[in-house]
Amino acid sequence: MTIPNRITLDDLPTMPVGEIAALPGDQLAILKQDADERLSAAKKLSDWLHGAIALKYGDQAQEVRRAEGKDTGTVRLPDGAVTVVAELAKRVDWDQATLANLVERIRADGADPTEYVVVSFSVPERKYAAWPKDIRQEFEPARTVRTGKPKFRLLLGEEVR
Repeated sequence: MTIPNRITLDDLPTMPVGEIAALPGDQLAILKQDADERLSAAKKLSDWLHGAIALKYGDQAQEVRRAEGKDTGTVRLPDGAVTVVAELAKRVDWDQATLANLVERIRADGADPTEYVVVSFSVPERKYAAWPKDIRQEFEPARTVRTGKPKFRLLLGEEVR
């Protein structure tokens, strides 16, 4: 779709956001599509470059970690004038059913499980919505609803459903 004198992505940084918001919907939709395409291309390029960097330094970083007696964490590698900081995060998952059993054993032994673990409760929203009103009212003081970041999609040439 060609729009005469159309605003481009390169014009946007110099425009006040109010002017951008005042643009016709079709121009906003095209700009959003263009921005999404650029973002996607930049993400692919960044991922490709990250893969090359990981290929170049990954084994060396792992060797340094191994020499330091650790599987994860941050190590520094010299490469000429560059210092490569290689981070490998530790992500730990705990089996919830096993933890629940251990918490009960600790409690049964007369100890306070909160000295060992953080106990957390949650209620799936679908289950909450299906409860009878009187049960929901009991839980209401423990419930806080927050909203996420608003998202918008601009569809050109498609009907509103």
